[in-house]
Amino acid sequence: MKERSKLIFGNPISQKDYQKAVRSKAKYARKYGDDSGEAYPAKLVENPCLFAPLGVRDIRVAEGEGTQPFDTEKGIIVGNIRMGFGHYRIAIAMASAAHALGYTPYWMDLNSFPQTTCTRVIGAQNDLYSLGSRVSQKSKLFNRLVWEPLNYEGFRQLSYNASDQKNAELMAPVFHSVPKEIPVIGTHVWPAQAALHAGMQYVVNAIPDNWPMALHLAEGSVHTIQTRQAYMGYRILNGMQKKDVLKPMPADALVYTGHYIDHELVTNVEADCAARLARREKGEPMRFLLTIGGAGAQRELFAAVIRELMPKIREKKAALYVNVGDYRNVWDELLRRIPTLGELSTTHFNDWQETCAFAENALTGGVEGIHAFWHENIFEAVYCTNLLMRSCDVLVTKPSELTFYPVPKLFLKRIGGHERWGAIHSSEYGDGSLECEDIPHTLQMLKMFLEDEAIFPQMCACICENKKQGLYNGAYETVKIAMGLKNK
Repeated sequence: MKERSKLIFGNPISQKDYQKAVRSKAKYARKYGDDSGEAYPAKLVENPCLFAPLGVRDIRVAEGEGTQPFDTEKGIIVGNIRMGFGHYRIAIAMASAAHALGYTPYWMDLNSFPQTTCTRVIGAQNDLYSLGSRVSQKSKLFNRLVWEPLNYEGFRQLSYNASDQKNAELMAPVFHSVPKEIPVIGTHVWPAQAALHAGMQYVVNAIPDNWPMALHLAEGSVHTIQTRQAYMGYRILNGMQKKDVLKPMPADALVYTGHYIDHELVTNVEADCAARLARREKGEPMRFLLTIGGAGAQRELFAAVIRELMPKIREKKAALYVNVGDYRNVWDELLRRIPTLGELSTTHFNDWQETCAFAENALTGGVEGIHAFWHENIFEAVYCTNLLMRSCDVLVTKPSELTFYPVPKLFLKRIGGHERWGAIHSSEYGDGSLECEDIPHTLQMLKMFLEDEAIFPQMCACICENKKQGLYNGAYETVKIAMGLKNK
């Protein structure tokens, strides 16, 4: 393996920080083992949720040999992990774009191979991140002193990347039996780092968010960026070693692509916005889509939004989709907080075909009341929002990966300081609100969407104009870059 923790884009890491990275790897190896000597087999199976619409096959590691051969000509690996829902959502966008461009998408979730050290290490860190997200919403002191600084400045430092690179060495064995000539798009930095350590020849690292952090660096890959602001911050590694002026990233290591969006959403932007405006003109209920993130945080805020909307829902001036993902307990808690919620609600629980049918019918049919969605399967839990997005009028979400989607958006308070820049970016391009940092401002924005004559039509117009400018073409461009590496 190439040493990637001592020198990052020509910038030396201090001996103290390097030794800290070495100790971090050793700690995980003691706790979860070191399977570097294992020759794990890899096989392909159809993804139960995403094969039919997007042709996605899962790469299963350490489960025996398969009969389906890898397509080394048109195959492309979408490397990902579940850490929240955002990285899965980017991965689905990449798979969708790859499928639309005629390639064969392979889904490789490094957090789904329980026999391996890789999954054990990622799972432990994911559990910590989820816990931190939830605690940050319950404790203002923890959020101010720990969570915001960690997400804003801690993850920003090159020293953090040095430790991640060392830990990623433990993740490389899962690529043992994967053909090295198949391009990899990492939709989280760990799959990109692990792929490089494993000797994968063509690696693209699709960076999320709009706040440059060294956490997301995988030197040796081509890094793609969704915003111009982030591009400049990454080029100069801005603030990634406190106030030091650092050697910049090489120009060929970083490419601006635009937003990572599913083909199905991009191609229907104009039709979906026209339908939104037509519903408003006819006086139909305004449809709000409230999404619960992968950490399951912000429940008090969700309850406040629902309470505010319920009178409008009874008057048929509003309708509400609530996707609680794979967190059934969140819906149960909302029922306890709002005893009358069940009276207005229709549940669509764990029946994927029924959910797909509802989403399809909602594109042209009427919708009233509250519709709650829960799916135990993680793919269904995430993709449900993508399906509902086309027929909703306003997406209500924290400013994470959904920031970049072509639908009018109301931004809830962030979880982690890095997310604030997503709302800033969206509001500048006119397809989303400012971040509502407390409940009163959130409720004010709900009222604006319902009653103001300017904001909602302006957002729809901006979304259509943004599409003309190619703002939502990032997934296509990233796939083209990955496949293009083979032809250089």
